[in-house]
Amino acid sequence: MKRKICAIGTGQGVSIPREMLEKLRLSVGSEVDLKLDEKNNTVVITRVEKKEHHKGVNMGFVSQVNDFIEKYRPALKELSKK
Repeated sequence: MKRKICAIGTGQGVSIPREMLEKLRLSVGSEVDLKLDEKNNTVVITRVEKKEHHKGVNMGFVSQVNDFIEKYRPALKELSKK
């Protein structure tokens, strides 16, 4: 199915047909993982499953760790190779 890149605010994007969203159980506000498959020159969108957290887990701390990982992902990826 062909789609065109469109303007979304100050960015750009592609609309996803309703049938695909329904099959993937996605809706406005759903979290997805976006990956570039350079070998096949494709973009892969995967629905993110919400994980249950154990009692006593501080969600503020989890959020800070996630922000840190996103900010330093390239450096952490390089460190993991060593």
